[in-house]
Amino acid sequence: MEERLNKAEAIMQKPSFRQNKGLGNEVGYYIFDYPAEQELAVRERVAYIRKKNEQSGDEYQVEVFDLYEIMIEILKNKGYLEKCYEFEKKKGFERITKSVGNMLRITAKDSLIVNYIKERTPEKAIVFLVGIGKCYPILRSHTVLNNLHQVIDNVPVVMFYPGKYDGQELVLFSEIKDDNYYRAFKLVD
Repeated sequence: MEERLNKAEAIMQKPSFRQNKGLGNEVGYYIFDYPAEQELAVRERVAYIRKKNEQSGDEYQVEVFDLYEIMIEILKNKGYLEKCYEFEKKKGFERITKSVGNMLRITAKDSLIVNYIKERTPEKAIVFLVGIGKCYPILRSHTVLNNLHQVIDNVPVVMFYPGKYDGQELVLFSEIKDDNYYRAFKLVD
């Protein structure tokens, strides 16, 4: 894992990576997949990269977006978080999952999560998406990536994914297969 993280960090430091060059005019969306049991090591490395970037004075910023934390923040700000707990007790997990997804407009072009990321992404940045496993099944990674493709095309986006990505499909937690096609590059093998 350490070797793969070192390789990923080296790739992201290259100016050509930050400028989305060398992809045949494709938008720079990448997936760094890893075994779910390595979650804590990946979180530590992401925090390290962000802090290193803050202290470097580089012209670009590493912006880390934890999708779970964004989801909770939006629910709190709208006054729905406590209501969600009660709703889940009464109606069950499946119903609250659907209700929260609808409230966040997850599949819509004006997704609250996508807008949150867009509004907080500077012009010169690398976007890190984390917290994928914590959001499942309310928020699906393919939905976020597909909607982000519509609004963020000037900076690279790296999704840290706790599962397996073969260049076309994702398998979460080594068992939940996501049959959606991804327009994203595998960051490192």
